[in-house]
Amino acid sequence: MEKVWLTLEDKLRAFIMSKVNDPEVTADLLQELFIKIHEHIDQLNDQTRIHSWIYQICRNLITDHFRRTKREMGTLESMNGAGPDDTDEEYVSEAIEDMIRMMEEMPPDYCEALCLTELGGLSQKAYAEKLGISYSGAKSRVQRAKKMLRDMLMKCCHYEFDKYGTVIGIFPANCCCCN
Repeated sequence: MEKVWLTLEDKLRAFIMSKVNDPEVTADLLQELFIKIHEHIDQLNDQTRIHSWIYQICRNLITDHFRRTKREMGTLESMNGAGPDDTDEEYVSEAIEDMIRMMEEMPPDYCEALCLTELGGLSQKAYAEKLGISYSGAKSRVQRAKKMLRDMLMKCCHYEFDKYGTVIGIFPANCCCCN
């Protein structure tokens, strides 16, 4: 295990740093990763897949970190009495209305992909099975649909986002929907 760790440590550190962009958090997550690996190494069925197994644990830790951070931010805001103001909610509502309007203009396959996966809560794997297409084909279709919708939205308006991806401002650029 020590040999694997020494081989991957620098790569894992760079991978985590590319996601969290904070050296202290990176060090904490790397230490947490080592502990998880040590605790669960006996659950690894195929020793040849150890690298992918470690990276999966690493991705899960990063996801958990962001969930924890988001939850903590929400708790702090509620304790301070701060929350999204009416303007933020209006921007989000307006952006959603714009997206729905534009989705109707998309080719039916792409509109269906977004409706079922993003709005309907269907996993991409279940979507692929429902349509009888490959999982990678379904993922590609959803990604292309998201890009198509994003491009349509950004051609129409300029959206300003906070660091969490929440819409905090909408400014007409070549507006077809805000008039």
